[in-house]
Amino acid sequence: MADTETNDVDSADVDNKKLVPKKFLKKPLLIILFILINVVVIAITAFSEFGNSENASALSEVKMNWWFLLPATLCFLVAIFTEIRKYVLMMREMTPDKKKFDYKLARKVARRTVLLGKYYDSVTPAAVGGQPFQIYYMRKNSRLPSGVSTSIPIFGMISGQIGFIIIAVLCFLFGSLSINNAVLIGTACFGLIFYAFWPITVMIATFLPKATLEIITLLVKFLAKIHIVKDEIKTRKKVEYEVNEYAKCVRKILKTRGLFVKTIIMSVIFNFLIGMIPFFVLNAFGGQVDFLPCFVTTIAVTSAVYFVPTPGNSGAAEGTFFVVFSALSSGYVFWAMLVWRFFSYYVYIIMGPIIYFLMHLEKKRESKNISN
Repeated sequence: MADTETNDVDSADVDNKKLVPKKFLKKPLLIILFILINVVVIAITAFSEFGNSENASALSEVKMNWWFLLPATLCFLVAIFTEIRKYVLMMREMTPDKKKFDYKLARKVARRTVLLGKYYDSVTPAAVGGQPFQIYYMRKNSRLPSGVSTSIPIFGMISGQIGFIIIAVLCFLFGSLSINNAVLIGTACFGLIFYAFWPITVMIATFLPKATLEIITLLVKFLAKIHIVKDEIKTRKKVEYEVNEYAKCVRKILKTRGLFVKTIIMSVIFNFLIGMIPFFVLNAFGGQVDFLPCFVTTIAVTSAVYFVPTPGNSGAAEGTFFVVFSALSSGYVFWAMLVWRFFSYYVYIIMGPIIYFLMHLEKKRESKNISN
């Protein structure tokens, strides 16, 4: 990788630092407090989502096909492994000297980058918190050039969105007839526009930079006229900067042979596996559903709630996903949706504190080794 390519992204390091969170969790008491806060978050969210489920059957009365939860769990684990592998691949291919590439370190950094990103996406409105923390963690721990450490999380997000868009478009084109809900499909297509906004904008900026600037200028002017944007000049400069940075990252990826295609394929696999989980959960609770209608409905609902600006799409997700779980008797819907929300949301909130606790223990061991 040429030095000029790295310098393109490194030139923005000072500006990127404003996105980087400061150090915290230095003391055990803060670790404990952090874990307790996450427990409270899970409890409050779960109560707000499921607390009014008066018709839920008693757990002792629920008859389940427990073995269906095994493929659901397997789908989740393989999906996460694939996402981690995607980051390892990007780290390897964008390492200036591949002979010095440390696979063990890369797997640890990729694992924590992915899971911490999912955690902060889950606890911040509109999932805006994950990427800055991923950039911060990679720049601090990956031993890669700063520009590369910034590029990988950015393209990790973009490729994930592109992977979902590919699956959604195929579902809507070839599978929409399998479900009888025109309103859902229409809402899903609207949500897909939000999903596609950044990837399409970045791709246009990559190949047509002048046209992109003109489009951004017109869009910001329009939003300023309808009083959505308050400071037109400041907003335009900020959006132009972010789009240019994203475009630089894509150009860097495209210059690495085969990397773009591989990351998109891995993202498709990730989204496909996550989309399969509701099918197995439904069957675990006795739902008699066909795979294609269930999968298409899941993708449509996921797309439909994307633009809801709440942590983990709370409020909209469980309400909209009732369409998927309505095949069950009313007493079982509560438990099925609770299991689904565990795989799609709660598990990431649980993993965050665990990772921070392990990082704390790791630093403690390192300090002891240095003192000895």
